[in-house]
Amino acid sequence: MKFEKYHALGNDYLVFDPCGEETLFNKLEIVRICHRNFGLGSDGILVGPEFSEKADFKLTILNPDGSEAEKSGNGLRIFARYLRDSGKVSTAQFKVETLGGVVSCQVSEDKSVISVEMGKVSFRSDIIPVNVEGEDREICNEVINVKGNSFQYYAATIGNPHCVLPVQKVSKSMAMEFGSSLENHSNFPNRTNVQFLEIIDRNRIKIEIWERGAGYTLASGSSSSAAGAVARKMGLCDESITVEMPGGEIGLIIDDDYNVQMTGPATKVATMELVQECLR
Repeated sequence: MKFEKYHALGNDYLVFDPCGEETLFNKLEIVRICHRNFGLGSDGILVGPEFSEKADFKLTILNPDGSEAEKSGNGLRIFARYLRDSGKVSTAQFKVETLGGVVSCQVSEDKSVISVEMGKVSFRSDIIPVNVEGEDREICNEVINVKGNSFQYYAATIGNPHCVLPVQKVSKSMAMEFGSSLENHSNFPNRTNVQFLEIIDRNRIKIEIWERGAGYTLASGSSSSAAGAVARKMGLCDESITVEMPGGEIGLIIDDDYNVQMTGPATKVATMELVQECLR
């Protein structure tokens, strides 16, 4: 089996093109393929392009724990770059169907800039979803308790769930200590992605990320989108936001209705051939 490996600011994915055939990886195979010692190593597998009745292409996003992700901003940029590299798209805008909805993508002439219209962020508990006491509502600046600590948090979705915790100063150790417990918190029936958010100024934020099904992550497009939308919701950032992450920076445009356009790079790493022996 042939895979194309790309990274988007250090968040790496393997692209598997089924070439029109139905290809199913079981959970154990996904875990092994993504394993950095026993497999090819990645933060997930992108299976596509597949046939779509709703868009030009369909994409299936597999997490390294074997679960399926609804949406990934970095994964979409990588997939868009793969489609451009393989001659399946030009510089014109095209649409991709994901489990979390249809998005529009565009790749620049020199392939250095990839734009994705990520969709609209919602803070509604019934849409994300979030388990709440009382009526469904927007989850904004509420308290969440984890490992004996209390945090103020915002819950959001842009097709996949996010828990955003504004703090004075973010750190990797913070994400490593609380990320897993927050991902699996009882508030989130489908688990959640986690971002610790630091507001730098009205056009710049910094985040540390714990990704659902993957763990500590150097960069994430959907996490950037959710965190940027929270910064706007708090009234502390304007429409144009640069997101700093350990792997690099992503640019966002977030309008007053919380529609998000994301811009960033994706880099090709290698073409890799998987030997079936490693799956046994």
